[in-house]
Amino acid sequence: MRYQITGKQIDIGEALQTHVKTELGSVIEKYAQRPTDAQVTFSKSAHEHVCEATIHLSTGLTTTAKGKATEIYAAFDACAEKMDKQLRRYKRRLKSHHQVRAQPVEVSGASSYILAADEGDDEPESLNPVIVAEMQTKIPSLSVGEAVMQMEIAGAPVLVFKNEKGGGVNVVYRREDGNVGWIDPVTGT
Repeated sequence: MRYQITGKQIDIGEALQTHVKTELGSVIEKYAQRPTDAQVTFSKSAHEHVCEATIHLSTGLTTTAKGKATEIYAAFDACAEKMDKQLRRYKRRLKSHHQVRAQPVEVSGASSYILAADEGDDEPESLNPVIVAEMQTKIPSLSVGEAVMQMEIAGAPVLVFKNEKGGGVNVVYRREDGNVGWIDPVTGT
């Protein structure tokens, strides 16, 4: 497993890095048992330490957790516990996808933009929004079931993916009534 352990304006020592690799490795080994990438970022917010972890599983799923505490080790432990809960919750689904999927999920590159929020109730002067940031993102090629599971694991309200069955770009989203919506555009009529 590849680890990227960083600190935002915090010095991360070797002992903490070793602790992160050991604890996170044991959590992943229990549930995924496949090579993965892990990104762990430590920061400080007022008097609390914050630990954010993102793990990319070889099945294409991404899980994210965040922990806060007054001590940096306790913040990581809270984050790892949340990660453990998420993976435990989806253990059966993850196992069945490991057996079906022999190859890692294919991903396509795409541009992602953050647009400035409208200020006030005034009419906009133009219909061209102000771009605040531009980033590269990846669109995974998944089945609809895998996309729903990915969205739930990540705790995201929406997920854009390339449908393995039809090949087109699809969207799954959490509806206000608690159900999951699926947008599957009609191709070539």
